[in-house]
Amino acid sequence: MAMPPLHYFLFLLPLLLPYPTFTTASSPFPDPEVIVQEVNEKINNATISARRKLGFLSCGTGNPIDDCWRCDPNWDKNRQRLADCAIGFGKHAIGGRDGKIYVVTDSGDHPVNPKPGTLRYGAIQDEPLWIIFGRDMVIKLKEELMLNSFKTLDGRGASVHIAGGPCITIQYVTNIIIHGLNIHDCKQGGNAYVRDSPDHYGWRTLSDGDGVSIFGGSHVWVDHCSLSNCRDGLIDAIHASTAITISNNYMTHHNKVMLLGHSDTLIADKNMQVTIAFNHFGEGLIQRMPRCRHGYFHVVNNDYTHWEMYAIGGSADPTINSQGNRFLAPNDRFNKEVTKHEDAAESEWKKWNWRSEGDLMLNGAFFTRSGAGASSSYAKASSLSARPSSLVSSLTGNAGSLTCRKAKRC
Repeated sequence: MAMPPLHYFLFLLPLLLPYPTFTTASSPFPDPEVIVQEVNEKINNATISARRKLGFLSCGTGNPIDDCWRCDPNWDKNRQRLADCAIGFGKHAIGGRDGKIYVVTDSGDHPVNPKPGTLRYGAIQDEPLWIIFGRDMVIKLKEELMLNSFKTLDGRGASVHIAGGPCITIQYVTNIIIHGLNIHDCKQGGNAYVRDSPDHYGWRTLSDGDGVSIFGGSHVWVDHCSLSNCRDGLIDAIHASTAITISNNYMTHHNKVMLLGHSDTLIADKNMQVTIAFNHFGEGLIQRMPRCRHGYFHVVNNDYTHWEMYAIGGSADPTINSQGNRFLAPNDRFNKEVTKHEDAAESEWKKWNWRSEGDLMLNGAFFTRSGAGASSSYAKASSLSARPSSLVSSLTGNAGSLTCRKAKRC
């Protein structure tokens, strides 16, 4: 097989280096400032080692997540290997990697007494589970799906739609992977009892109607999903959620796409770190791709082909690091600005650290930078090496749920 070019390995090298961590009360998180320093020190003398490690990736596209697993025709026999392919701030999300395979065979749902074989029955179990789907199915949940920790929802090999009812909630749990699902037309749930573990169910108030709601969750990776037309957000992360990667998703036909941070006054969100990489923000989107508060956000190598109001916005002094994206502005001359500094006077938002590096601006798009650009701030909003914006088409060309068949490359 032909060896990939040198710059390919340099791009992936930071993903191979061990991540130093600092310890919180519950789980380790990577220290981005140490990561940046170590990468800069090692990148010049580790290329040969990287070539040896990555020689098998010559079928690759340059998208480091896809090149990690899609080249393997036996992906179906090695499903849990996907957990080792995450990048960014959510790269330590292992989901159900260390557990058994659970197969969803029944598209039915009961919020309190789920039957074995249903999605909810697997999702609430205490032990790690890698949840797959035995056939194509549309699952209309009767109430929110409350995921328990260490779970993977893996839609590869089937066409799986979670639609027409309440959708997925990740609340005060950790290590979640959601991959390969079609999540759309999500509705409000609540004012009902819902089970969240084998031993507990409780009363749920009205939900927002998000596609994926992350509330106090950590180590979460949402990858290769197609999301559209939900009541509130497609993916929202609030209430001190952190260590999140949102990658390779295709989002369409929605107003408020992605909210990261609950409110301007909830300072618990100040440590939030989210990577948004290789996504396609497509037809029929209006705003919030994402809308950020307080924390640190790395928006890298995404394709923005449609917005009506703005693409990236925020309030309450978030740090936004935009690198290598492609922004195609709408034809409306009043809405060509990528950014929106919200709920603050210019004298205040000018201090917020928002930068654009290597972004491609098309059809009059422009990014309003702000802040002094403190290196320590951007280190905390840096999670992988950006590829040139000229490569965005190939990096995002397969965004959304994939059509995977057994014994073939996906």
